[in-house]
Amino acid sequence: MAHQNKVASAPDRVVILGKNGFVPSALTLTFEALGWPLLVLGSDSLDLTQPASAESLAKAIRPNDAVVMASALTPEKGKDITTLIRNLQMAQTVAAALVAKPWAHLVYYSSDSVYGWDTSTISESTAPSPDNLYGVMHLARELALREAAKKADVPFCILRPCAIYGTGDTHNAYGPNRFVRTAFSNGRIELFGSGEDTRDHVYIADVVAITQQVLELRTSGLLNLASGNAVAFEKVAGIVQGLMPRKIAIVPVARVAPATHRAFSTAARATSFPEFSPTPLSDGLARMVSEHHAN
Repeated sequence: MAHQNKVASAPDRVVILGKNGFVPSALTLTFEALGWPLLVLGSDSLDLTQPASAESLAKAIRPNDAVVMASALTPEKGKDITTLIRNLQMAQTVAAALVAKPWAHLVYYSSDSVYGWDTSTISESTAPSPDNLYGVMHLARELALREAAKKADVPFCILRPCAIYGTGDTHNAYGPNRFVRTAFSNGRIELFGSGEDTRDHVYIADVVAITQQVLELRTSGLLNLASGNAVAFEKVAGIVQGLMPRKIAIVPVARVAPATHRAFSTAARATSFPEFSPTPLSDGLARMVSEHHAN
């Protein structure tokens, strides 16, 4: 990774592509609190799947803007080829706008799904090998946007988060987010098998904090967003169970796939952002349970 700014400074303005999703909502709240000028564009105001939107996007963005692309149709919206094509159309629109009217910085939220599930230990040097359409989509968008950024001579940063957890999650994926929700709503947590699968879970506040530094330093390159601590789902469920204000049952259910294990190296993050310290899983879950209880 390379920092274009030697001294951290707030962007002139941040344009967030994506409005109601988990990550863009968290970014918006934090950047508003910092007093950063913002332009948040959702599908209600600009449909990136429409090629004609490239012209509108180019007109809306100023030369000194930093643009964060966090807009995507996630797997719960569809896992078919139609969804893949619509997601690629979004990247085509952003790429066309960037080449037509370059701006100051582009940050793209990709996904760890670009790595195949046969890879157990991952770093930024791990070769992508997606084994599902969602991973294929993100890798294709990375390549398309990288090409456009190179043509426009704009610093381009790719962020590949692993499983993100925290208050405000919109996906309810298996793991911390679902465990906290079902613990409150049903008084139980369901584990596939004995919960032996291991994963890295990154707290939403950490994702936002790294993104803030990327924007302030006008960073280019590639970074996986992970805590560096892979834990078994059984342990995650146990932590949530211990944090709850009432008795919670942990219930094994039949697994639908063989157990898998995935861990991340955070050496690149430590080199690029040496002062950053990830939130321990127990602390992040405690905040999440407390916020859920308060609401």
